[in-house]
Amino acid sequence: MEEKKEISDEEAPAVLFLGDLVVLSRQGGLFRETRRRGMVPVVVVSNNTDIDRLTELREDPTHPLSTLGEVVRVPDAQVSTVLPLVQPLLQRYTVRGVMSVGEPFVEAAGVLADCLGLPGAGSRASLICRNKLMQRMTVPQYSPRSRAVPVEERKDFTLPADEYPAVVKPAGRFYSLGVREVHDQRQLTAALDELRSDEISLVESRVEGPELSVESLVQHGEIVWSGITAKETNESGGNFFTEIGHTSPADLDPESEQALLRVNEETVRAIGVRDGMTHGEYRLAKRGPVLMEMAARLPGDAITFLWELATGRSLEPVLLDLALGETIEYPRPRRRARQYFTEHPHGVLRDVTAGENDVYWVARDDRWPRFEPVDAEDPTGVRAVLVGRAPGVVLGDQTDSGQRSVSVVFDAPLDEDVEKATKESIDNIEILVDPV
Repeated sequence: MEEKKEISDEEAPAVLFLGDLVVLSRQGGLFRETRRRGMVPVVVVSNNTDIDRLTELREDPTHPLSTLGEVVRVPDAQVSTVLPLVQPLLQRYTVRGVMSVGEPFVEAAGVLADCLGLPGAGSRASLICRNKLMQRMTVPQYSPRSRAVPVEERKDFTLPADEYPAVVKPAGRFYSLGVREVHDQRQLTAALDELRSDEISLVESRVEGPELSVESLVQHGEIVWSGITAKETNESGGNFFTEIGHTSPADLDPESEQALLRVNEETVRAIGVRDGMTHGEYRLAKRGPVLMEMAARLPGDAITFLWELATGRSLEPVLLDLALGETIEYPRPRRRARQYFTEHPHGVLRDVTAGENDVYWVARDDRWPRFEPVDAEDPTGVRAVLVGRAPGVVLGDQTDSGQRSVSVVFDAPLDEDVEKATKESIDNIEILVDPV
């Protein structure tokens, strides 16, 4: 019998992933799945990735990133920067799929997939999904009242007294970075002054109502599957909008659920997303769902794992199918999963304990746990306690997503009281800090 020849990375077809280390380490299942299918995961990172650290992780056979093939580092995620430096890869590999696993590379991934004739969100949709002003112009009927303020007008821009509170947003940022609620002219001027001169600044009406996101799997321009995630933010305690909780699926009344899914479908179609996963964020206001932001990428935090725990099926193989043009399907949820970020004391982070629950230092180790779904009727269970900051950092106010520290991930039967389960799941978490 003739021995089967092992194919080298240079001979194997490739899937091109664009994203930095913080996201790559979270989505290790994508790379394992790529290898399982006989393809090599080739990665493009920016200068935000510590290349020495990434090399160290790739050389550790126990680490998920050891499955990576070639890595290319680019100065930034701009299309004009990425494409010339990716071109040599195209001469060495037969690229079967392109995927952005983080927000900065969304536009470059969309353009590159179009150039190669591969499935993707599309150049137009990728561009719109990186710019909130373009989203407001594309679906004004589902957007808050919004004004773009040119740089030269920021110091003199005013709002009538009856339009406060308002929200100041940089149009191209993500993860709630730079988003501020303002209550008077002094705060408005100060918030605009904090934005960079190369950013489009938006001043928007404050939309009241619960925040939710809709995760959708889109193929050939049609939504194949959607799930709604309920959000919690810390806005009630100040002027920031940091997300501190995700619950998948959200516990909504049927009328609100159908309205949200309808608006999301119309928004995805108007933006023109062709293939891939979308993450749309909305407020459920009195007038109906209002779009906060539409992203053509995987959701952040642990949301992909929440859906895995809720449905019993991993998202990574489906996401890879989308990138490769394979027909997809994904099940309805049969449990409810939540990630909740705890409050933390101010000081220098020293340690985190959680009783009998496993604690994973994802920022220190660049390693996420593998989540294993359980049967639909199994009792509520904590699956992991995640530490998103490294020992020695100073913990303070949670002004944006990067300032959060510790979260718990658990899942429960659909009829379980998740608020009660949340309190019980964080009860034995202790965050130890030293004085600054």
